[in-house]
Amino acid sequence: MTVEISPAEALSLWRGALSESVRRDGPDLSARQMAVLMTVYLAEPPHTVRGLSESLNIAKPAVTRALDRLTDLGLVRRKPDDQDRRSVNIQRTVKGSVFLSDFADLVVDSGRRAG
Repeated sequence: MTVEISPAEALSLWRGALSESVRRDGPDLSARQMAVLMTVYLAEPPHTVRGLSESLNIAKPAVTRALDRLTDLGLVRRKPDDQDRRSVNIQRTVKGSVFLSDFADLVVDSGRRAG
Protein backbone atom coordinates (compact mmCIF):
# COMPACT_ATOMS: atom_id res chain seq x y z
CA MET A 1 0.00 0.00 0.00
CA THR A 2 1.39 3.38 -1.02
CA VAL A 3 0.42 6.57 0.73
CA GLU A 4 1.13 9.85 -1.03
CA ILE A 5 2.09 12.73 1.26
CA SER A 6 4.16 15.82 0.73
CA PRO A 7 7.58 16.30 2.35
CA ALA A 8 6.07 18.89 4.70
CA GLU A 9 3.30 16.47 5.69
CA ALA A 10 5.84 13.70 6.27
CA LEU A 11 7.93 15.94 8.51
CA SER A 12 4.84 17.08 10.39
CA LEU A 13 3.80 13.48 10.95
CA TRP A 14 7.28 12.54 12.20
CA ARG A 15 7.45 15.64 14.41
CA GLY A 16 4.08 14.87 15.97
CA ALA A 17 5.11 11.31 16.80
CA LEU A 18 8.51 12.38 18.17
CA SER A 19 7.00 15.18 20.23
CA GLU A 20 4.56 12.80 21.87
CA SER A 21 7.30 10.21 22.34
CA VAL A 22 9.57 12.57 24.31
CA ARG A 23 6.69 13.56 26.58
CA ARG A 24 6.33 9.96 27.73
CA ASP A 25 8.35 8.13 30.35
CA GLY A 26 9.94 5.70 27.89
CA PRO A 27 13.48 5.81 26.53
CA ASP A 28 14.57 8.77 24.44
CA LEU A 29 16.41 7.14 21.51
CA SER A 30 18.74 8.87 19.09
CA ALA A 31 17.97 8.71 15.37
CA ARG A 32 20.76 6.13 14.93
CA GLN A 33 19.44 3.97 17.77
CA MET A 34 15.92 4.14 16.34
CA ALA A 35 17.19 3.24 12.85
CA VAL A 36 19.05 0.21 14.21
CA LEU A 37 16.04 -0.85 16.29
CA MET A 38 13.63 -0.51 13.38
CA THR A 39 15.96 -2.45 11.09
CA VAL A 40 16.16 -5.31 13.61
CA TYR A 41 12.37 -5.43 13.87
CA LEU A 42 11.34 -4.72 10.29
CA ALA A 43 13.98 -6.58 8.26
CA GLU A 44 14.24 -10.36 8.14
CA PRO A 45 16.68 -11.87 10.64
CA PRO A 46 19.36 -12.90 11.34
CA HIS A 47 20.97 -9.59 12.27
CA THR A 48 24.63 -9.03 13.02
CA VAL A 49 26.68 -5.90 13.60
CA ARG A 50 28.23 -6.34 10.16
CA GLY A 51 24.83 -6.79 8.50
CA LEU A 52 23.29 -3.81 10.27
CA SER A 53 26.33 -1.72 9.38
CA GLU A 54 25.97 -2.63 5.71
CA SER A 55 22.20 -2.23 5.69
CA LEU A 56 22.30 1.24 7.26
CA ASN A 57 25.58 2.26 5.60
CA ILE A 58 27.14 3.31 8.92
CA ALA A 59 30.34 2.21 10.63
CA LYS A 60 30.36 -0.95 12.77
CA PRO A 61 31.47 0.96 15.91
CA ALA A 62 28.43 3.24 15.54
CA VAL A 63 26.16 0.20 15.29
CA THR A 64 27.86 -1.34 18.34
CA ARG A 65 27.30 1.82 20.41
CA ALA A 66 23.63 1.91 19.37
CA LEU A 67 23.24 -1.77 20.25
CA ASP A 68 24.90 -1.19 23.63
CA ARG A 69 22.16 1.31 24.51
CA LEU A 70 19.35 -0.78 23.04
CA THR A 71 20.59 -3.84 24.93
CA ASP A 72 20.84 -1.87 28.19
CA LEU A 73 17.21 -0.81 27.68
CA GLY A 74 16.13 -4.39 26.96
CA LEU A 75 14.89 -3.51 23.47
CA VAL A 76 17.21 -6.06 21.78
CA ARG A 77 19.49 -8.79 22.99
CA ARG A 78 22.76 -10.25 21.79
CA LYS A 79 23.13 -14.00 21.41
CA PRO A 80 26.28 -15.83 20.31
CA ASP A 81 25.85 -17.51 16.94
CA ASP A 82 25.72 -21.28 17.46
CA GLN A 83 27.37 -21.85 14.08
CA ASP A 84 30.15 -19.25 14.43
CA ARG A 85 31.15 -18.38 18.00
CA ARG A 86 32.98 -15.26 16.74
CA SER A 87 29.69 -13.79 15.55
CA VAL A 88 26.82 -12.41 17.61
CA ASN A 89 23.21 -12.34 16.46
CA ILE A 90 20.98 -9.46 17.45
CA GLN A 91 17.54 -10.63 18.52
CA ARG A 92 14.20 -8.99 19.15
CA THR A 93 12.66 -8.82 22.62
CA VAL A 94 9.10 -8.49 23.83
CA LYS A 95 9.97 -5.10 25.35
CA GLY A 96 11.34 -3.90 22.01
CA SER A 97 8.25 -5.13 20.17
CA VAL A 98 5.99 -3.28 22.60
CA PHE A 99 8.12 -0.11 22.32
CA LEU A 100 7.90 -0.08 18.50
CA SER A 101 4.20 -0.95 18.51
CA ASP A 102 3.56 1.98 20.84
CA PHE A 103 5.69 4.24 18.64
CA ALA A 104 3.77 3.12 15.55
CA ASP A 105 0.56 4.10 17.36
CA LEU A 106 2.07 7.56 17.97
CA VAL A 107 2.76 7.93 14.24
CA VAL A 108 -0.81 6.86 13.38
CA ASP A 109 -2.26 9.24 15.98
CA SER A 110 -0.10 12.05 14.63
CA GLY A 111 -1.48 11.39 11.17
CA ARG A 112 -5.04 11.48 12.45
CA ARG A 113 -4.44 14.81 14.18
CA ALA A 114 -2.84 16.27 11.06
CA GLY A 115 -5.53 14.97 8.74
